Amino acid sequence: MRTAIFIFILLGPFADALRAAEQARPNIVAFLIDALGQRDLGCYGSTFYDTPNLDRLASQGTRLTRAYSACPVCSPTRASILTGKYPQRTGITDYIGAAQPETWKRNTKHLPASYAEHLSLAEITLAEMLKSAGYATFFAGKWHLGGDGFLPEDQGFDFNLGGLAKGGPYGGRKYFSPYDNPKLPDGRDGEHLPDRLATECAKFIEAHRDQPFLVYYPCYSVHTPLMARPDLQKKYEARRAALSATDQFGDEPPRKVRLTQDHAVYAAMVEAMDQAVGKVLAKLDELQLADNTLVIFTSDNGGLSTSEGFPTSNHPLRAGKGWLYEGGIRTAGIVRWPGVIPAGVTNDTPVISPDYLPTVLEAIGISQLPDHHFDGVSFLPILKSATTGAERPLFWHYPHYGNQGGAPGAAVLLGEWKLLEWFDDSRVELYNLNADVSETKNAAESESQRVSEMLHILHTWQTDVGAKFSAPNPDYNPAKPSGRN
Repeated sequence: MRTAIFIFILLGPFADALRAAEQARPNIVAFLIDALGQRDLGCYGSTFYDTPNLDRLASQGTRLTRAYSACPVCSPTRASILTGKYPQRTGITDYIGAAQPETWKRNTKHLPASYAEHLSLAEITLAEMLKSAGYATFFAGKWHLGGDGFLPEDQGFDFNLGGLAKGGPYGGRKYFSPYDNPKLPDGRDGEHLPDRLATECAKFIEAHRDQPFLVYYPCYSVHTPLMARPDLQKKYEARRAALSATDQFGDEPPRKVRLTQDHAVYAAMVEAMDQAVGKVLAKLDELQLADNTLVIFTSDNGGLSTSEGFPTSNHPLRAGKGWLYEGGIRTAGIVRWPGVIPAGVTNDTPVISPDYLPTVLEAIGISQLPDHHFDGVSFLPILKSATTGAERPLFWHYPHYGNQGGAPGAAVLLGEWKLLEWFDDSRVELYNLNADVSETKNAAESESQRVSEMLHILHTWQTDVGAKFSAPNPDYNPAKPSGRN
């Protein structure tokens, strides 16, 4: 029944739109890296991590300096990328597995909002759209959008290697084989997961070189557990030992925040991820498919800097994963399509996770899809022309307490101005990111009119998307510590 409904929905207006776009459609290769900070790549300023493959990819395409994730944690962003919608419309507003309000045990001012624990089959995903357009669709890596009945193969992917309900490689030897992953047969003892999944992507590309394909590689790296290949770990331990200053921290109440990139294990994970991306790109080159392939690289949230080992620094961006400050939502964004997108370009236009799906659709010849709502907007025109896009508001709504110290709140970005509203105490912050990218100078008091206007924009959007809010916790005791779930 699911298949019949799917065909009925898609082979109506979508098929009509496709017939109007009879052209050589590009292959799509998309990398989504887990919890990679924007500043974790050399092309974004890192001097400690080596990322030669991604630096080269940036030199061959466009590097987006203001790419944003739709949420400061993973599952909501993943759903947003696959549907072209803000997380509030899919209902997935926190990472799947987080406590629901009825199971909340922390002593916090508010109870978090409830959230959906899988991506509904009623959503039409990127994979389903491309599959209906004749694309072979391949998934390799982290899913974290639901378990049995809601896995990649239930959402439009012809093949699924590694995609489970779990949010990390938590079975077996974790990042090394045996993996104890029912969706990924074990390799040789000690095989490294990022390289294995890249190898599988390359095999799929070779097997489907004569038809359009979608390869979606949402890498398990660089998420915890912090584990690295011994050779790369040794390399970065030596590099760390040569530094004059290490382990520098600042305050981001109620947590500390790392200000230096010098964690050897994390650095090794970043480089191994870069090598995995390089292996997939090398296969495109080998098969002479690169010129007809749109490559997209981004992350699901900012780097982990205030918890769980404090492995990276997003400085000068404030805070990190789990926070609505720039360090938690500003990501790397690299797009390459030789001959269509100019090489070596930097673009400062703000883009956000829901924008990727409309961008892909336009790339395959679909600029409009009747009777289907997207919150995202294609940014292919600004990539082609190497120009700055029109100003528009971008939104975040996170009615939860992150594991990394963040609190329930929302934000709106409009041009150079970013406003945050915290639900615990109705506090408002306003920052001019052009002058204060570190978000240290709250201009809310001196810009009262701007605050009023941006709050109106934010609240109108929240109503439009049906946003859920955290609610006062009747058991909150200010005399006790907050604790953790």
